[in-house]
Amino acid sequence: MAPPILKLDAIKLSFGGAPLLDGAELQVEPGDRICLVGRNGSGKSTLLKIAAGQVEPQSGEIFRHPSATIRYLPQAPDFGGFTTVQAYAEAGLGPNDDPHRVNYLLEHLGLSGTEDPQTLSGGEARRAALAKVLAPQPDILLLDEPTNHLDLPTIEWLEEELLRTRGALLVISHDRRFLERVSRATVWLDRGRSLRLDRGFEHFEAWRDSVLEAEELEQHKLGRQIEREEHWLRYGVTARRKRNMRRLSELKTMRADHRGHKGAQGRITAQVAEGRDSGKLVIEAEDISKSYDGGAPVVRDFSMRINRGDCIGIVGPNGAGKTTLLKMLIGELEPDTGFVRHGSKLDIAVLDQRREVLDPEETLAHYLTDGRGDNLLVNGEAKHVTGYMKDFLFQPEQARTPIRNLSGGEKARLVLARILARPTNLLILDEPTNDLDMETLDLLQEVVASYAGTVILVSHDRDFLDRTVTSTLAPANPDAPDGRWIAYAGGYTDMLAQRGAEAREKKRAAQDAGRSAPSGSKPSQGAGREAARKLSYKQKFALESLPVKIEEAQARLAKIEAEMADPALFAKNPDGFAARAKTHDALKAEIEAMEAEWLELEMLREEMEGK
Repeated sequence: MAPPILKLDAIKLSFGGAPLLDGAELQVEPGDRICLVGRNGSGKSTLLKIAAGQVEPQSGEIFRHPSATIRYLPQAPDFGGFTTVQAYAEAGLGPNDDPHRVNYLLEHLGLSGTEDPQTLSGGEARRAALAKVLAPQPDILLLDEPTNHLDLPTIEWLEEELLRTRGALLVISHDRRFLERVSRATVWLDRGRSLRLDRGFEHFEAWRDSVLEAEELEQHKLGRQIEREEHWLRYGVTARRKRNMRRLSELKTMRADHRGHKGAQGRITAQVAEGRDSGKLVIEAEDISKSYDGGAPVVRDFSMRINRGDCIGIVGPNGAGKTTLLKMLIGELEPDTGFVRHGSKLDIAVLDQRREVLDPEETLAHYLTDGRGDNLLVNGEAKHVTGYMKDFLFQPEQARTPIRNLSGGEKARLVLARILARPTNLLILDEPTNDLDMETLDLLQEVVASYAGTVILVSHDRDFLDRTVTSTLAPANPDAPDGRWIAYAGGYTDMLAQRGAEAREKKRAAQDAGRSAPSGSKPSQGAGREAARKLSYKQKFALESLPVKIEEAQARLAKIEAEMADPALFAKNPDGFAARAKTHDALKAEIEAMEAEWLELEMLREEMEGK
């Protein structure tokens, strides 16, 4: 096994209260791909800063290989002292680094380099900071929420860039799909300590649950053992005094361990306040268009009916017009042409990505109750504000805390708590997953999936979209948005599959039309339709055989996963473990490709048969 290039051992740090880090460990070897996960406030960013040399722990050992280059991406980069983005990005280069790589990165990240760093938007600032840390191709990349404020095309480009890099990677992110693609090991920071799983994030949640179940069982056993010892001391046959004193000392130790055990942080529990039913028609848009300052339209001739119970996702690159379209649909912005009509009995709640509704001087309790005492109504039932706050993992003593003292994740959780307490039937969520930890994301996903009303959301989180939305709005031309938008059934992955099927079908139709047309004449539209009316023999065979192949591949995958689950395998045969991991990843990619191909063929078959 290669020696580590970064090692943190027995790291301890507190800020006056309970320890934030209490013996945390971290080891990075050449080529590692590690994701660092844990609840908001668990110390992930702090541990990353310690690894980068930005924060000194109160105790513990730190080793950084003398020749290793380390680059750290903070959540809030400092642009002080730089007049252009080009100069800022070039500041990350070392003496032997290629200066042309900065230009390559800026071009692919959509920046010219001449921008003033002080006037950048959130997304532009994130892209500039990525260019700076990626340019030198360091031995270790430390990335804190690299996908925040990035659009989907940039996130997918970043994934490919990180997969190509030879250096080690340690990343914090709330984007599940991103972590699944780039990680091969997972470090879980929980209650100040770290646990490592030598598998990617896709295996983390099942492993975490098994660890917590084993811990709960161990505490239960300890409690029963304490009961037995107490019974022996009170009622057992009198033994030698020395033996009694020894057992009494052991009992005291067990009691201290049992009392001192900090259980896992509780789950967020929340009920959505049920609003009245809206009318069946919620929003109707007819031929709406919008442009700014006489420029090209960002929305053009768009029509759609949104009915009660729909969950609509809006995706697209930055600048494509997502926010403009959303604001026109909910009536915050008037279209230049066309009209938007709202149905009856709408009670709207908006979760804004910039948290503009928050007054930094307001206390948590005042914000949740609108200053109406210490109680709030949830589904017609009065609840004390501190009890309601506990449902969202806030401590009672935070009730009088000003909102300015909260972290970004806590602010997101607070806004969510207020929205869920109000009776609504139309939820508008603009980038709702920003700054949320995995558990809060799970709650939001459950809320959206089970919400009886209507939801319209803008998001760059592919996993969240796939788990929640019933249809997806996307630019007709994502590479060069021209104002045209198309609605696709299903989530983000479904949208990609349908787009791929559309592109392939157009290509096949054009080829068939070209072959059937007489020499020197243009292919007729009828010839193309006739050629596309039936599946080819090859397509039929693939449609019938792919499910069998998928099932066989899934069986092989399950067998490999069972072998890799053996904790002794890695210790006894690390090369065998690595070979199985490589086969596992290849099999999974093969299964995903076959499933996508089958879905495209099935949709094509249904279209041809008029289903």
